Amino acid sequence: MASEVLTPADYIKHHLQSLTSLSDVTEGQGLQNIADFSFINLDAIFFSALLGILGSYILYRGAQKATSGVPTRFQAAVEILFEFVDDMCKSIIHNEKSRKAVAPVGLTLFVWIFLMNAMDLLPVDLLPRVFQGMTGEHHALLRVVPTADLNTTLAIAIGVLLMCIYYSIKIKGLGGWGHELISAPFGANGAVAKIILMPINFVMNVLEFFSKTVSHGMRLFGNMYAGELVFLLIALLGGAWASTGSVSLLDPILFIFHILAGLAWAIFHILVITLQAFIFMALAFVYIGQAHEHH
Repeated sequence: MASEVLTPADYIKHHLQSLTSLSDVTEGQGLQNIADFSFINLDAIFFSALLGILGSYILYRGAQKATSGVPTRFQAAVEILFEFVDDMCKSIIHNEKSRKAVAPVGLTLFVWIFLMNAMDLLPVDLLPRVFQGMTGEHHALLRVVPTADLNTTLAIAIGVLLMCIYYSIKIKGLGGWGHELISAPFGANGAVAKIILMPINFVMNVLEFFSKTVSHGMRLFGNMYAGELVFLLIALLGGAWASTGSVSLLDPILFIFHILAGLAWAIFHILVITLQAFIFMALAFVYIGQAHEHH
């Protein structure tokens, strides 16, 4: 049987769907609700866990190979990255005891998110085709960039939120943090004014935590999702060139433009994936540092 011909819209839709735990989700159907806890994106969990293990191993090997003599290139790279993250953590979080835990978390976040973002540099059809060959299912779904999945980025952002709450309670005490929730940002001198402003202050603080967490995750997701779309559009250029049945003047132009566009975007995307990992780590330091401040 001849293989089904996909339109450009079908091709993009296929690559933007995840392999989920729902057996009744088929090609092109999609999911109706953005917040649906009845399914799990299996590909996002698999690749994020795999790359988390790989990142941990890279840092572990860097620590194991550390010597007092002349460092190797790999050791020097790990040391430079560690010192960079540690210096940034010191400039934002002034509590030395907290930095002993927060700095390693920041380093882990940077390496982990960088590796997840770097999956976008692989050819868009490479791993999905391999997976389809392994399963024997021509329409098998697979997304290989975990950070292009909103579930992944929001989950990491929620982890940062939990650390903020933990340090807020640890530094200020449960009573002190609770008092801050109902007394800031709008303070008042009179007892009646304080009582009136308590619910307003509480709502404002809850909204602040919520907005910071959502924007933290959405920023990373939006940039990686957009980058994935650009790679898909570039891949469609190659498909348009390969699908031309007759020789024409456009054939070499499409081929050359496909190669140049893919190369240029991949080189630029190296900066994007690194910058997004850095921004996420830096914001995590900022939010945790705010948890140490008294209002």
